[in-house]
Amino acid sequence: MEKAKISNNFNIRAAKENDTSLILSFIRELADYEKLSTDVVATEELLRKSLFGKKPAAEVLLGFIDNEPACFAVFFHNFSTFLGRPGIYLEDLYVKPEMRGKGIGRAMLAHLAKMAVERGCGRFEWSVLNWNEPAIRFYKSLGALPMDEWTTLRISGDALHKLATIIYKDTNVKAANDSKAVLDFLKKQKIK
Repeated sequence: MEKAKISNNFNIRAAKENDTSLILSFIRELADYEKLSTDVVATEELLRKSLFGKKPAAEVLLGFIDNEPACFAVFFHNFSTFLGRPGIYLEDLYVKPEMRGKGIGRAMLAHLAKMAVERGCGRFEWSVLNWNEPAIRFYKSLGALPMDEWTTLRISGDALHKLATIIYKDTNVKAANDSKAVLDFLKKQKIK
């Protein structure tokens, strides 16, 4: 397989707060590509707070060809208890359609892998939609292995709020770190 040549004018840099509108535009393009446009509720204000506030939840890399935005990657650290080390989880990688086939996605993944190694991470992981066969083939060509024995689970919206309050309903549990009250509650519920 012949590797595509990346333009000599391709640059990757960490996003800054003044890139928030660009980040949101990439998010919307990605959602459109994944047929999930109606799921995007992010705003510039939310992104500013989440990515550049007092406690950033994730980091963003931006890729440019000839100073034109070409791609972005959103990632954060997770932790492997088995390895006893952090990892990098790639939440999103998106390359504009007209920029695909130039090696940009490969360059972004290689850059993230280098960051993972430099930060002492034991893993670099991400998810891909099952229908996205071109991406799956591409990731496998890089040595990525599907984790078929794992199922991704998610709680959001009303279910998240319900779960967050379930132990506190009709109990004297005041805080999650009140382990005695939590154990007493579980005994009453006959939950082991």
